[in-house]
Amino acid sequence: MRFLVPFLIIVPALEIALFILSGQLVGLWWTLFLILFTGVAGALIAKNQGLKTLERLKLELRSGQIPQGPIMDSFCILVGGVLILTPGFITDSLGLSLLLPVTRVFWKRKAKQWFRKWIEDNRIIIMR
Repeated sequence: MRFLVPFLIIVPALEIALFILSGQLVGLWWTLFLILFTGVAGALIAKNQGLKTLERLKLELRSGQIPQGPIMDSFCILVGGVLILTPGFITDSLGLSLLLPVTRVFWKRKAKQWFRKWIEDNRIIIMR
């Protein structure tokens, strides 16, 4: 929680600076094109990855397994989709890294570490 306020201030400021820099380097129209292109491409990737994850979820449920992998994938895809639809180069890069299976492995491992730490610090209470 202590990182949320700086994150909400610093990231938009950096995004604006990158928009200005991009506009100066490649021009206004190319910058706008890049913003729209990354949003549309990201939405398509999120849809594709979401459907694949849903199929894996169904397959694991049918075979009687607890679908831990697909649930973490779904969480990453959801967050990645939201980030990629948020205008900005930083959020698009982070969102894309959550959408692509190759880089999603890193974020899933990191999320598990965070959850473990939150549980150990009693920030998350598990009901039994």
